[in-house]
Amino acid sequence: MFDLIAEMLSYQFLVRAASVGLMVSLCSALLGVSLVLKRYSMIGDGLSHVGFGALAAAVAMGASPLGITIPVVVAAAVLLLRLTDGSGIKGDAAIGLISVSSLAAGVTAISLSGGINTDICNYMFGSILAMSKSDVRLSIASSAGVLLLFLLCYNRIFAVTFDEDFARATGVEAGLCNIVIAVLTGVTIAVGMRLMGALLISGLIIFPAVTSMRFFKSFRGVVFSAASVSLSSFLVGLVLSYTASMPAGASIVLVNLALFLIFTAAGRLR
Repeated sequence: MFDLIAEMLSYQFLVRAASVGLMVSLCSALLGVSLVLKRYSMIGDGLSHVGFGALAAAVAMGASPLGITIPVVVAAAVLLLRLTDGSGIKGDAAIGLISVSSLAAGVTAISLSGGINTDICNYMFGSILAMSKSDVRLSIASSAGVLLLFLLCYNRIFAVTFDEDFARATGVEAGLCNIVIAVLTGVTIAVGMRLMGALLISGLIIFPAVTSMRFFKSFRGVVFSAASVSLSSFLVGLVLSYTASMPAGASIVLVNLALFLIFTAAGRLR
């Protein structure tokens, strides 16, 4: 086992993938707990479609993929909150409207630019070879933002997650908390698309939180469990991908699925 780990760490692209993946997994798990409890669990899937559309447009224009994708995804995340707060559109409907429109824009940009190329395929399905030093720096920054958010605003996030009206009545700026969560979610998804792919990135947000809720009942317990499940799933999935020559994103999601079944069985037995 130690020989296998040493062999994997000898490859620079795997070290970058592990660095980015662990940070994105941690961010996704922490943000996912709040998003799932607020019934925004599919925001990851919706924003990944937005990211794909922005990516396709960036490739068609010859611009920096992440330079275009991150601000567009962040703007879409904030817009989702505005739509659900002020227009009467439910969360799932707002996610559907934005994600389908962005996907259509992306497909149009691809067709106008001459078809799908290798870089776009990497964003759709993920690739551990696609990690760059800029991705590592960005993932470090986003991870630091998420951790600071939870350390400094834990009580506010708890209140906003379970009862937003009560939180506002006690003086908590629920709107600002929601915007911060949306911005961090957008950045996390945009960075994670490199590794997981636009089609699978939502699994990092949904699975750890839902898996932990099968066994733990307190908010604090679910948060710590989700972080542990997410990090463990990524590491096991990455090793499985390397040894069995499987796609990294698919391997990680399958490990998450296995843990979900185990936690569900353990919860019922308890």
